[in-house]
Amino acid sequence: MKQLFLLVVLVATNLYGNIGYSSGELGSVTGIVMDQEFKEPIPYATISVKNEAGEIVTGTVSAVDGTFVLDKLPEGTYMFQIQFMGYESYSTEVIISDKKKDFHMGEIFLEPAVDQLENVEVVAERSTIEQRIDRKVINVGKDLTTAGASASEIMGNIPSLTVDQDGNISMRGNDNVRILVDGKPTNIPAAQLLKQIPSTSIKSIELITNPSAKYNPEGMSGIINIILHKNSNLGFNGNLNTGVTIGDHTRYNGSLNMNYRTGKLNFFGNLGTNGGKREQMGKIENFTRNYTELIRFVNDSESYLFKVGVDFYLDDKNTFSVYTNQNFYDGEPSGDADILFDSSTGNIYQDFFLQNENATSTYNFVYKRDFEKEGHNLIMEADHSITDDSEKARFIYTGEGAGDYTSYSDDVNDDITNTTLNLDYENPLSEKSKLELGAEARFRRSTNDYRTTHTVLEDALYDYDNNIYSFYSTFGQNFDKWSYQFGARFEHYDVEAVLNDNQIYETDYLTLYPSAFVSYKFNEMKTLQMSYGRRVDRPGLNQVNPVREFSTPRITGVGNPELDPQFTNSIELNYTQNFEKGSFTGGIFYRLIEQEISQILIIDPEDPSRMLLTYMNWEDNTAYGLELSGRYKPFNWWSINPSFELYQSTEKGMVGEEYQEVESSAWNFRLTQSWNVTKKLTLQMFGLYRSSTDMLQISPEEFYFINAGARYNFLKDKATLSINFNDIFNTQKFTFTSEIPYSQRGTFQGDSQNVYLGFSYRFGGGKNGALKRKDRDDNEKDGGGMF
Repeated sequence: MKQLFLLVVLVATNLYGNIGYSSGELGSVTGIVMDQEFKEPIPYATISVKNEAGEIVTGTVSAVDGTFVLDKLPEGTYMFQIQFMGYESYSTEVIISDKKKDFHMGEIFLEPAVDQLENVEVVAERSTIEQRIDRKVINVGKDLTTAGASASEIMGNIPSLTVDQDGNISMRGNDNVRILVDGKPTNIPAAQLLKQIPSTSIKSIELITNPSAKYNPEGMSGIINIILHKNSNLGFNGNLNTGVTIGDHTRYNGSLNMNYRTGKLNFFGNLGTNGGKREQMGKIENFTRNYTELIRFVNDSESYLFKVGVDFYLDDKNTFSVYTNQNFYDGEPSGDADILFDSSTGNIYQDFFLQNENATSTYNFVYKRDFEKEGHNLIMEADHSITDDSEKARFIYTGEGAGDYTSYSDDVNDDITNTTLNLDYENPLSEKSKLELGAEARFRRSTNDYRTTHTVLEDALYDYDNNIYSFYSTFGQNFDKWSYQFGARFEHYDVEAVLNDNQIYETDYLTLYPSAFVSYKFNEMKTLQMSYGRRVDRPGLNQVNPVREFSTPRITGVGNPELDPQFTNSIELNYTQNFEKGSFTGGIFYRLIEQEISQILIIDPEDPSRMLLTYMNWEDNTAYGLELSGRYKPFNWWSINPSFELYQSTEKGMVGEEYQEVESSAWNFRLTQSWNVTKKLTLQMFGLYRSSTDMLQISPEEFYFINAGARYNFLKDKATLSINFNDIFNTQKFTFTSEIPYSQRGTFQGDSQNVYLGFSYRFGGGKNGALKRKDRDDNEKDGGGMF
């Protein structure tokens, strides 16, 4: 109330001041309010100017990005002051005269008022959307954390994102997306990683649909950067999260995030785990060959993720950080695929049992050097990861039609190493200009060792190695309303594929990836942004592996070692407006996709009775879309968040022996509502509808689902109990029809109807946050923590 009263007084005196002074030299004061601890902007800080009598002459509040402008100041001596709850006040004398009338204060850093508050924790009640020059930021509030137990589950509530039944994520209808955590890749499969991260650990989610040249160019759809809450206070602090999902099967998840800061050392660690059974049922009706295939798949798995590290603050200018990340996964998928013919003869029954073990070890070292000028720094980083993945499978065939099928077993081992070395340099040339330079080298070595007892398939040893050398530069400037950033990234890429000691593919090329951003701020509430970027999707190991593997009695899977990368040129326009009770964001985009990579299903040329699941490059295709989303709070206890997405694409390519061209159109509508019943109890409901569409080979049908949830806070808001009822009407199914290569219809459904019960508890009470280092793939500061 004090701040509100002061703000009213400031506005009133500002109006009076503008009327009362109309002659003489008029000056101005501009700058940015920053947090000294986290080096982040402070929005809505109270800024005032008082005359020598101590009377307020004018005032304002800082914008979302911390900037402020005070103008029309007559000649005179003033006391300039900045105040914000929980921080020490800042004040300085300003003299407006004919010698100097404009004061550019630059970045003004406020110190935390540690003597006033022992421990303050601010948790946003509802999510907000912020449009920055190169990304859209969703600041995660309690309305989203109620929606799901993990990052995987709340992603489906965010506009532009879609999560399927297996946890695979896509952006704008495309699954070629790159996942970062605190600006860093994790070398862990995205679907598995997102299930490991508790929703309560997420501070914000950045959707970077047109990444700048600073980022690695992989991922046609762009980048999803998950920013986690940092816990680097002095003393011992931690967060415990656990939960259980009850459906057809029971699953569990849990994590413990701890931090201890003392003196120049900051120790951090995390342990996360989840496990249980996931079941998926499928049915494919083949009308051309008159049979029905029934598929049942159950995966009993468990995974553990362990991270430990330390930050060492040598002095105010030099920081060292090292951590290791260990991930272990053990899965035992099993199931059956039964082919039942209409004639009731020749039926084939396939039972399969798999044992999959995966261990990924990551080791990271960072050195950061800060120079005298704020924001002027140099970062050196080395990252090395080792992945050992093994899979043992047994396939057993029975039935009258199984005479041509031999029961067999497979033993597959994948060894993958990734090494990344990079150097980043950042220099704010002036208050309005910023230069960034960087160089990077990436080395990837992959070996696939395939052993089989099948009489037709053969043992194989496949090596796929590639190196990437890159250099980037970006330059940007910020003005009162305009800002821009231009950049370019050069990359040299080489790859070599060897099958059984024989080289079967080799290539190298040099590519330029430009990026450009222009933003116009009408006022503090309205922003318009336009961007252009070029991206690449290079084939993965499974897409180029030429070793043939059976997956069902009628399908053989094989990669294409001569698969070329696909390139995407994207342009988009975004508009964001904030209101008193909500916000609105809208955007349109257009993509030109060169040599698009797609998975296809064709008749096996070596066995016409079977189908071949493989990959190929299609022709150049186009895609464009419209996205609208809003947030509205008609009352303090009711929040409404609708969104609408429309995607249109042109797909051209060879399917089987036929040339096809399809205009594909699809739209989604989502609606989230939250009700604050009391200060401690919140209810929520989420619904999604997805339209039918036509793709080059299949035509997915429409579907919808509705979820409901509740959250209750207790123990002085340090503990939270959540309960969610997912897919209330059991409608979350994937159904499709297809005419090529056969006329068929399929339906797949997982264990989507379930109840989740979750508990989280925050403990510790340190103060004085730690100095945070900068991640190279992120504009946030990071002082260690989860993942």
